[in-house]
Amino acid sequence: MEFFSLVLYLLLTTTLLTLLSLLTRSRVGPKLPPGPAPLPVVGNLLKLGDMPHKSLAELAKIHGPIMSLKLGRKTAVVISSPALAKEVLQNQDLAFSSRTIPNAAHAHDHDKYSVVWLPVADRWRSLRKIMNSHIFSDPPCALDLVSRLDANQNLRQKKVQELIDYAGKCCQDGIAVDIGGGVFTTSLNLLSNTIFSVDIANPNQDSAKQFRDLVWQIMVEVGKPNLVDYFPALAKIDPQGVRSRMTDYFEKMFELFGRLIDERLELRRLGESCGEKDVIDILLNISEENNEEIDRTQIEHLCLVCIFFPRSLH
Repeated sequence: MEFFSLVLYLLLTTTLLTLLSLLTRSRVGPKLPPGPAPLPVVGNLLKLGDMPHKSLAELAKIHGPIMSLKLGRKTAVVISSPALAKEVLQNQDLAFSSRTIPNAAHAHDHDKYSVVWLPVADRWRSLRKIMNSHIFSDPPCALDLVSRLDANQNLRQKKVQELIDYAGKCCQDGIAVDIGGGVFTTSLNLLSNTIFSVDIANPNQDSAKQFRDLVWQIMVEVGKPNLVDYFPALAKIDPQGVRSRMTDYFEKMFELFGRLIDERLELRRLGESCGEKDVIDILLNISEENNEEIDRTQIEHLCLVCIFFPRSLH
């Protein structure tokens, strides 16, 4: 008799707790678009597969152009129609301007200095103003990273010729031409000449090759799915070591930027010029006029942004 009473009590308790959970969820939970039913713990992560863009396109055919997904502990809303994308990204851009910051971007406090990750506030507006007024405006008023690459024909021709010479030397030596590596090096040097007026990815120099490899490693880490982004409670553990590796990579990048900035400051102190003003000269001029507007730390983080996001900020 006592056993059946205990079973009945447990059943009633479980039923009441389930009902309370459903009622609470229905009252305080956000109104989300339709989407696939999530699994316990992992949510819809397994539905993304190896090619998330294709998986999302297939899911959109079932659940519509706006759907919600549960990715671990994170809830995501996916937009897949041009009309809705325009509404979110253009008409309502301020309302949707906040974003989830990947755990890897917290390395060296990059999220606190980078215009890519800062919230829309005074600091973000100040950096954005600097970029629009002094870096991304149309030449000759300033140096647009993209327009400058298009306009500086001599530099482009020189770098393309170096790429052709590299391919020719490989043919003469009877070795395979690493087209991907050659194009990657050429692109990096176009950017580095725009920012620092130097090549920082010369394949014939060990130090430059290390930098090229460093940039590639950062791109690989940023592109990796990171469990911490879906399960924030794992942040202190860093099970995949992504945050730890990114901290090391960023430290090496900032050491290089620091040396280049020190060299430029020494040239300026001696009254010497590297030729036409580049991005680092413009930023140093702004910093000297008003250090509160942009300081050295922010310059280094902005250089990092220019290397990895030359188009996305325009």
